[in-house]
Amino acid sequence: MAQQAVATNKISVRAACRAFNISETCYRYQAKLSDDNACIANWLINLTDEHADWGFGQCFLYLRNVEGYSWNHKRVYRIYRELALNLRIKPRRRLKRNAPEPLKEPIKSNQVWSIDFMHDQLSDGRSYRLLNVIDDYRREGLAIEAGFSLPSMRVLRCLNQLLEWREKPLVIRCDNGPEFISHEFTQWAKKHEIRIDYIQPGKPQQNAYIERHNRTIRYSWVSKHLFDSLEEVQDYATQWLWFYNHQRPHKANGGKPPLMAA
Repeated sequence: MAQQAVATNKISVRAACRAFNISETCYRYQAKLSDDNACIANWLINLTDEHADWGFGQCFLYLRNVEGYSWNHKRVYRIYRELALNLRIKPRRRLKRNAPEPLKEPIKSNQVWSIDFMHDQLSDGRSYRLLNVIDDYRREGLAIEAGFSLPSMRVLRCLNQLLEWREKPLVIRCDNGPEFISHEFTQWAKKHEIRIDYIQPGKPQQNAYIERHNRTIRYSWVSKHLFDSLEEVQDYATQWLWFYNHQRPHKANGGKPPLMAA
């Protein structure tokens, strides 16, 4: 309005500012384009292209905690919205469920490990399985074992390899699958003085940490890639596990990757 008054009524800038009760600095201010905006946009586009399952929160935490940028979240989110990178959220059906038993949260590393299986198919239609092992404390991924068949002995071999370089856990949390209730598995746990914490049948929420980890694996790479061989699956799983522990932000750790969390 002040600019229009100066242009049409031929009055001075000082008089126009006084009439509309604004400062002359405000009148003469011109917004300066920041090169950082282009840098932020480039980062967001690259991150969402490479990790299609990441939303704004994961992208911002990666830029802040992994790359070390100090951009304000409001600024990053404004550019994120302008680029229309928002994830579509499916509406959830409201189901009436009984309240599950509270999940005990560990207070230190190697207190509770969680283990579980996943299933998928190769390009030729053959089914394969993934054995996932995590430390519940910082959600650190310990192992991803791929195989067409993962009986109790394969599970024990994977756990023995972990015990070669890591302190044994106090508790292993798992479901009631045949591999975990077998005589070999229970005797191995008894020998190493590890307690097995079985969840209630039909209550996967009691093993929520590994179930959430499974979903991350599913959306990050299992459902996005079609592998030709089991060796390709294992190689990709090993590389992704390093990325998950060292670079992927995790909200349970305050937005930091598991191995960067205090």
